[in-house]
Amino acid sequence: MFSFNGWAYSETDLAKLKALNACQGCDLSGANLNGDNLRGAVLIETNLIGADLSGADLTDADLRGAYLSGANLANANLQSAYFSGTKLQNANLSGANLMNANLAFAKLQKANLSGTNLSGTNLANANLAAIDLSGVKLSGVNLSLATLPKANLSGANLAAIDLRDAYLSRSNLSGANLPKANLSGAKLYDANLSGANLTNANLSYSELNDANLSGANLSGADLSLAKLPKANLSGANLTDAILKDAKLDETIYCKTKMPWGELNDDCEE
Repeated sequence: MFSFNGWAYSETDLAKLKALNACQGCDLSGANLNGDNLRGAVLIETNLIGADLSGADLTDADLRGAYLSGANLANANLQSAYFSGTKLQNANLSGANLMNANLAFAKLQKANLSGTNLSGTNLANANLAAIDLSGVKLSGVNLSLATLPKANLSGANLAAIDLRDAYLSRSNLSGANLPKANLSGAKLYDANLSGANLTNANLSYSELNDANLSGANLSGADLSLAKLPKANLSGANLTDAILKDAKLDETIYCKTKMPWGELNDDCEE
């Protein structure tokens, strides 16, 4: 065994990886793989906790079920890599290229994704609790059934994103760009969507109890059968929005542009 950064990895396992570009179920915890060429490597269920993979090329690598908690993947090339079911809690993925990567069912709580390219990434059913995705490009990302409570998505580009049935309770989506986003059935209790662009978004069956939608652009949005009790729609634009069978108990309107074009001035003093 060899110790690096407090983690002990198997020198035999490291040599095997170097020779075969594969080491399934191996112990590489804390290994220094900085800048290594690991294209297409097979690392299924491998222990890479605390490993240094910064700048490494893991294009098309298979890391299904691998353990990468606390690993350094900064600026790594992870394009089209398989991370389904991988443990990435507290991992550093800043500046990494995750374009078209598969992270379905991955655990990414408190991971660092600043400056990451997530275009076309599959994050369905992933756990992204308390994640910071502010300003990150997320166009074409699949986040259906993902768990994102208390996530920071402020100012994020989420055009046409798939967030069906996602859990976004208390998340910050203020100023986010969500045109044509699919939020059908999404749980958005107490979420902050103030100033968000939700034009032509699908919010049918969504749960927006106590959500802040003040100043949001909901023109053409589908809110049929959505739940909006106590939601704040002050200053929101609902032009041509669909509200069929939506629950609007105690919803707050103030200078809200209604679907039929009327400006609602029913502001409480």
